[in-house]
This record gives sequence, C-alpha cells and structure tokens, in this order.
Amino acid sequence: MFIQVIEKPERKAIIKRGSKAEGYWDYCEEVGCDVCGILTSMKSLCGEPVCLWLPEKYRKANTSKYVQGVEVTIDYDGEIPEGFDIIELPKAKYLMFQGEPFKEDYCEAIETVQRLMEKYDPSIIGYSWDEENPRIQLEPIGTRGYIEMKAIKKL
Repeated sequence: MFIQVIEKPERKAIIKRGSKAEGYWDYCEEVGCDVCGILTSMKSLCGEPVCLWLPEKYRKANTSKYVQGVEVTIDYDGEIPEGFDIIELPKAKYLMFQGEPFKEDYCEAIETVQRLMEKYDPSIIGYSWDEENPRIQLEPIGTRGYIEMKAIKKL
C-alpha cells in the first residue's frame, strides 16, 4: 500500500447523480453505463473521471451519495451535458491510498485498499478525517493498482 498526502485545488465537478446509490454497482444499475463514455470524452483536471461519495451538503433531495463525474477548473464555464449538475469543491488535502498492481481480481484489490483505509489513523501524521469533502475513487486499472482518496484536515 502506498499512501501520500496530496492537495486538490479549488475546483468544480461536473457530476451525474443517481437516486439511492451508495457505491459503484448500485450506481450503474440506476444510471447505466453510458455515463462513463460521456465522462471520458471530457477534459478533466486529473486526466480521468472520478467517482465521489458526496457529503450531505453536496447532495440534492432524493439523490444518491455516490456519483460519477469529472473535476474541472474553478473558472470552467463550458458545456454541462444534459442530466448533469455542477458543484464547487474547495481546496482540500487528501490521503491517497494506492494498492499494488493487479491482474484480474479488481474486486479484491478494491476491498484490500478499503479495508486498510478503514484501519488507518491519520492522527499519526497530524491530521484527522475531513468529512466535509467528498471521498474520491479512481477507475481500478491493474497496471497502477486501485486508488482511493479521503479528505484530511490538520489536527
């Protein structure tokens, strides 16, 4: 497991909301798979789509905690695809958890990283979890390993 503190700038996220989804599979059942094609065609800050677990303050009534989208610059004023929303996210620090590369079993790779994240205590490096910012998931790509990011704040 590789763990690194990273800083995300103030930014916007163009997102597609679900209705009840708490994770990837629920989201795909609700929204469908064509969202990914739309997102990969859009230019994003980190070069790829993101999946987010939104804190309550970013959710609309009767929408899901889990969404997919792209992060764009704070001054973005381009097109928003039909059925998508745009939210503003503040500058924030994150702990990035990256698992080992994997060949086939991406479910096991995801579960391993998530189990270790649950056990990790950020106070050992002078931080606490920041529940005011979204948790971020990147696509599980075998050659780089699974990556998830959780917001942190100074103690």
